[in-house]
Amino acid sequence: MNRQLLITVFEWVGSALGIIYALLIASNTGNEILAFILLLSSAILFAGWALIDRRWAFLALQVFYAASAILGLFRW
Repeated sequence: MNRQLLITVFEWVGSALGIIYALLIASNTGNEILAFILLLSSAILFAGWALIDRRWAFLALQVFYAASAILGLFRW
């Protein structure tokens, strides 16, 4: 895969997972574990995008989101 295609895939799939995460948390339907797994997956994809595109501040943000997801998985 070329660089631009990877960025596009990471961007769209990461965004979709982030949207589903937010909807699951907001719905308060007991799907929090799944939601945190989606948040972690989204953060990993966005971190990959940040690494490929050398966006260091965005990478730092994704590390925080991934840590939040891991904390949520253990604390929920």
